[in-house]
Amino acid sequence: MGIRLALGATPGAVLGLVLRQSMRLVAAGVLLGVAAALPLGRVLRTLLYGVSTTDPATFAALAALLCGTAAAATLIAARRATSVDPAMALRAE
Repeated sequence: MGIRLALGATPGAVLGLVLRQSMRLVAAGVLLGVAAALPLGRVLRTLLYGVSTTDPATFAALAALLCGTAAAATLIAARRATSVDPAMALRAE
């Protein structure tokens, strides 16, 4: 990020880049998690009472919660990183 900022990128552009890249990873993780949870939910069926193992509302709510949490964490870290002076970031050891 320091190099991009030193070469003239705006903090907003760097922030957008970081958010896009991280949310791609989060989306891939959520999709893999849902794909794994559907067949593994059948194993837990005997342990659950009155709850469906493939409830779409639960899957959607948890996916939204995970995506929102990841976006907030990424936004906080990226905003903090883009607020640092690029020259200081490049000189740090």
